[in-house]
Amino acid sequence: MISSDPPRDLTFVLGGARSGKSAYAERIATESAMPVTYIATARVGDPEFAECVRLHRERRPTHWSLVEASSDLASALRDADRAGHCVLIDCLTLWFTTLLFSDNTASDDLAVLPDAAREAFAAFDAALAQARSKIIVVSNEIGLGVVPLGSVTRLYVNELGRLNQRVAAASTRAIFMAAGLPLALKG
Repeated sequence: MISSDPPRDLTFVLGGARSGKSAYAERIATESAMPVTYIATARVGDPEFAECVRLHRERRPTHWSLVEASSDLASALRDADRAGHCVLIDCLTLWFTTLLFSDNTASDDLAVLPDAAREAFAAFDAALAQARSKIIVVSNEIGLGVVPLGSVTRLYVNELGRLNQRVAAASTRAIFMAAGLPLALKG
């Protein structure tokens, strides 16, 4: 569990697909006037998603540092973290997908969160709690629809929702994006 004492500056930006959350988070990072490290969590699996990643890359300033995180997001954050610096993590949803559906995990067998994912969550919680940088975390809000029928989809929605709640509780600011418009939830 993330410490109840929030880091000096943790902004959580969440919303649905194509809500404008990444662009908004990038704007916050730019306005910080700090050196920025962008931690990308995506794994490109098809041409359509490759195009989405390409558009994200083109939109970002070229002077930002880029880290392509593996499933060990905590280490990527710890390595990028330093005072007077901004770290933008985009996004928890894709990171969680990598944790759940790695080559070693058969999706049909998922009924409970695997121990490796629990350990990765705990390590990420700890890294956030110890961070000295301005941190911006992006995630999808996927729990606004109907309750999924399949057990794997329910597990995904439920555990991402729990992860989002922990990050929101630890944040100094939380923003919900809808149709490109920010709605302040906290801070």
